Amino acid sequence: MKRLDHYWYSINFISLLLLPLSGVFCLLAHLRLLLYKIKFLKSYKAPVPVIVIGNISVGGTGKTPLIIELVKQLQSKGKTPGVISRGYGGKSNAWPQLVSAQTTAQQVGDEPQLIFQRCQCAVAVGPNRQQSIALLLSRSNCDIILSDDGLQHYALQREIEIVVVDAQRRFGNRFCLPAGPLREPCSRLETVDLVLFNGGNKQQMSFAMEAVQCNVVGRGVTEKEIVGRVLSSFSGQTVHAVAGIGHPQRFFNMLKCHDIAVIEHAFSDHHTYCESDLNFNDDFSVLMTEKDAVKCRDFLLSDHWAVAIEIVISAPAQQQLTQILNSLA
Repeated sequence: MKRLDHYWYSINFISLLLLPLSGVFCLLAHLRLLLYKIKFLKSYKAPVPVIVIGNISVGGTGKTPLIIELVKQLQSKGKTPGVISRGYGGKSNAWPQLVSAQTTAQQVGDEPQLIFQRCQCAVAVGPNRQQSIALLLSRSNCDIILSDDGLQHYALQREIEIVVVDAQRRFGNRFCLPAGPLREPCSRLETVDLVLFNGGNKQQMSFAMEAVQCNVVGRGVTEKEIVGRVLSSFSGQTVHAVAGIGHPQRFFNMLKCHDIAVIEHAFSDHHTYCESDLNFNDDFSVLMTEKDAVKCRDFLLSDHWAVAIEIVISAPAQQQLTQILNSLA
């Protein structure tokens, strides 16, 4: 992925060489969208409103914390949201599947398991979104559905589209695949309901959202009890920082902002952990993202800590988001 980042986030010989293929890809993306708009290709309309949270680029942009925040905001309005996800990395033998306290990240994927853990809402996982929606509606009383990713899945009709953009990497060289990181051209953003820039400066960027670390939690060695600790208590210390997310450096940089000396351990997005991945043979604490921690819960030690993330949305963006959510009431 790092090599692709080099090609995709700059204009270079390789990206220019692939540009004709990107033109074909972009043309096909436009044509496909048009065929759905004129109803030449069939799409499914769910019996309840659907909000799609996605992006136009390859790689992680921070959708999961936003989905958690949206679920909480909808719950505070008296709604009963459910979430559907493809469950990337899940190895279940039966799809679709409802996430529960008994399922594991290895079965259903790390992001769905984390969303369920944080929100206690109905989450259905499977490659077929229509089947996942049917399962949600048959097994829960959800009255609104959030689709984790699926912006380009036009076979599912949606009332609202929200796009998350990495404020640091933006759109790379602005080329579509394979010359650049874009699944669709930037002009697609003109048709969505809200664009949020993750990691953006709220003073300089009106529609910004920022992931902030609110606390850390750990698992005891013997009693397996969940215990809490204030993140600032790690200030001035050296820790191992573990991140298997779309942009690990964002997590490392946030820790450094708390005056924590970080030994970086970046893994690929959705990495499947084994116990040896966290065995560093020293006495330093281990801090990891919540998304990684849900995959390591069977071998976390007393000094392994999951860093909880909350989303802070800029005032103009929150105002527009509130209007969007209220329109579904």
